[in-house]
Amino acid sequence: MEGNNKESDPSLGFLTKKDTEVKLPRPTHVKNKTPAAIQITAEQILREARERQELEIRQIRRVRLNDSVWIKYAQWEESQKDHIPKGRAEDPYRKFVSFEKQYGDKDGIEDAIVAKKRRFQYEDEVRKNPMKYDTWFDYIKLEESAGNKDRIREVYQRSVANVPTAEEKRYWKRYIYLWINYALFEELDAQDISRTRDVYRECLNLIPHAKFSFSKIWLMAAKFEIRQLNLKAARQILGNAIGRCPKHKIFNKYIEIELNLGNIDRCRKLYEKYLEWSPENCYGWIKYAELEKDLIETERARAIFELAIAQPALHMPEALWKKYIDYEISQAEFQRARELYERLLDRTKHVKVWISYAEFEASAVENLDSAKCLERRRGIFERAINHFRTSAPELKEERAMLLEKWLVVERKFGDLGDESLVRSKMPKKLKRRRQIGAEDGLEGYEEYIDYLFPEETQAPTLKILEAAYKWKKQKQKQSANDEEED
Repeated sequence: MEGNNKESDPSLGFLTKKDTEVKLPRPTHVKNKTPAAIQITAEQILREARERQELEIRQIRRVRLNDSVWIKYAQWEESQKDHIPKGRAEDPYRKFVSFEKQYGDKDGIEDAIVAKKRRFQYEDEVRKNPMKYDTWFDYIKLEESAGNKDRIREVYQRSVANVPTAEEKRYWKRYIYLWINYALFEELDAQDISRTRDVYRECLNLIPHAKFSFSKIWLMAAKFEIRQLNLKAARQILGNAIGRCPKHKIFNKYIEIELNLGNIDRCRKLYEKYLEWSPENCYGWIKYAELEKDLIETERARAIFELAIAQPALHMPEALWKKYIDYEISQAEFQRARELYERLLDRTKHVKVWISYAEFEASAVENLDSAKCLERRRGIFERAINHFRTSAPELKEERAMLLEKWLVVERKFGDLGDESLVRSKMPKKLKRRRQIGAEDGLEGYEEYIDYLFPEETQAPTLKILEAAYKWKKQKQKQSANDEEED
């Protein structure tokens, strides 16, 4: 093939010079030697021959590009390869390659040869291991590049017929994408709505939803029906999904669809089912309350927040409490927000709650004078410091953080502030070492920051004085006993 390419001439339609040679008849004796009225030269004869041949080549190429009989014949032969010998199935490809050699270009020849080899290679691989889905993806990609929709559909049908034997989700993840690509092919490329609907239906019937499911398939099927303006079918699909295998994504998308359509009552019912199924989900409670807030249903929103914080177990309770407090602040209900902070402190004494409470007082009493604002914030910090000193003395870092925040507040108020009030409580930072055990069994040391508070520096002196006092009392008692014995 390489030799033929070197001898071919692009200016001659990739023909060899030998193919363009014109054999003239042998000379004959002419009796009438009178010149003809129109003279024809040898060059003109050659030029006309070349023009006729180029015209034939262009016509053949036009037929090949518009309706390639060879390609169709080759595909038919391959589809019958299970019933005929492999050698006969390769025969149409030889003819097609020969055709490309004579009338095609280099890229066309290479594509024909590569496509043939890859197709037989994929067939051999899927015959040996039909559960190797990556091979099916590559095979489908090859057929899509050829553009024969019937052939593409056939490969898709053969691929999805290989259902994973184990009912475990990890074995199905790659397989499900065959169905997804199949459905997208039918909808976007083949534009066959009926077949697309059948693909989604067969896929959903095949998945063992009692053990696991794929929310992506449910949502894609519902969105497909929405694109067909079939809202009833979309609702039926999402309703079946919630009934058979409820998932957060399905609930959220279903609520979003109904909200965009303005069906508030349906949204409320969906939120109720959602939170009944997952009461620990703070995100669902927050979104439900925000829906009522947007509808200016103040009491409904407050009732939802109260139900939410009353749940015995929540994934992110701090986010829920913050949203509830922010909601009351947005409604200018500062006293309610203050009560919420106190209720939250009854549950947790986290340092961030104390700091947030102090910052809230700065915004909640803007209508009061600065002295009143400072007094309330001081009261919160003093309560927090006393709690960590008496109830959680081991949390030294949190206590130091509170004092630093308090010091910033005192500076902010200028002349009204009293930095000495805080500095007298500030600890000293000490760099210390402690022994640790390594993975290899050897022991080592690490440095850490320790905090020494003022009352801790006074404690050793008090203990010494107390011990001296006890020793003195004991000596006096012993002396008195000795005197009685004498």
